[in-house]
Amino acid sequence: MDSSAPTVLSLFTGAGGIDLGLECAGFRTILCVEQDEAARETLASNRPNWRISEHMRVEDAAEHLTPSQLGLAPGELGAIVAGPPCQPFSAAAQWTRNGRRGDSDPRAASLAALVRLVEVFRPKLVVVENVPGFFAGKTAVLPRFRDVLTGAAGRHHAYEVRHKLLNSADFGVPQVRRRGFLVAVRDGDGDAFRWPKPTHAHNPVTAWDAIGSLRPATPPPATGHWAGLLPSIPEGANYIWHTSRGGGRTLFGYRTRYWSFLLKLAKNRPSWTLPASPGPGTGPFHWDNRRLAHSELLRLQSFPVDWKVAGDYRRQVQQIGNATPPLLAEAVGRAAAIQLWGRSFACPPSLLVRRAGEIPNPRPATEVPLKYLRHEKAHAPHPGPGRGPRPVTARATAVA
Repeated sequence: MDSSAPTVLSLFTGAGGIDLGLECAGFRTILCVEQDEAARETLASNRPNWRISEHMRVEDAAEHLTPSQLGLAPGELGAIVAGPPCQPFSAAAQWTRNGRRGDSDPRAASLAALVRLVEVFRPKLVVVENVPGFFAGKTAVLPRFRDVLTGAAGRHHAYEVRHKLLNSADFGVPQVRRRGFLVAVRDGDGDAFRWPKPTHAHNPVTAWDAIGSLRPATPPPATGHWAGLLPSIPEGANYIWHTSRGGGRTLFGYRTRYWSFLLKLAKNRPSWTLPASPGPGTGPFHWDNRRLAHSELLRLQSFPVDWKVAGDYRRQVQQIGNATPPLLAEAVGRAAAIQLWGRSFACPPSLLVRRAGEIPNPRPATEVPLKYLRHEKAHAPHPGPGRGPRPVTARATAVA
């Protein structure tokens, strides 16, 4: 790696998605702060030149880490990049008892540590990636975080802060994944950063392009009570196929389950968002009616298929599902390198997935197995926004 490349301090590094993308855009990661042991092993096995901090928690790094420990002066660091824990801000969290705590969630305290490191290092660039709920909605912390970050460089410096929701499929990632990005540029002049333009918005890379040629040695099976129902659901559909508004049997009420329940990939479309902690019925499932192998998950996230992920299958799924798609990070990194460091790129992004050519026709759905027919009846649909069982229970508790 070019020693003149912009340097990166990586926080909440995880499986290395942001850092791999930035590496492909010409950046050089000099330190990773990550507390998960499996993720630390993943980083060490793939990039032994990425130093892993002895401070496993970002809060501890904020207390003890200084620029001189990395051979830098304040203001010399190229970038701080971070993907803070998304659970306090995710859509899935809204289904839990304490799901709307946002920045009052103890896990959100790590954001204060991030700001402290910005104050100490004063990097030229700050990049924060998170779920849309971080930036908008009832759990959003962007307004307060932006105000704090704007003054984080101190009296003689300021950060120009911008944010935008990006769909990874628009940039060639074979997955529909909407993530928020915050970019802060030190001493920005109001026009210091322009977002990369979508390259694949009207011609996305498909799931077949990404994984159609892969043949996992031991593909993981679907498990749980509803696993046997998957062959009866067409490719690209979910449980709604078996409701009053679908084309199958009325085994469920319309919109009474979460969207990813029994969701199957379609060969001719990008994957849906890959979850980090899927339940037995949570998709997307492979069109072969099974779970996705970790090599397939990697490709749908735009990682190289030979990227090593430590741990058992559950830990691999968690690391891959939590990662930023490296190709999306490469697009953002290229935009920053061009505008802030005067770099240029003659070739397309190196992490682009090659097109696979003709896409096979979907397999026809099968009949519903007999054991599920006992669920067939006139199920009531979901009553509408704000009228489900959880809001009713919450109101009743508040009145009591």
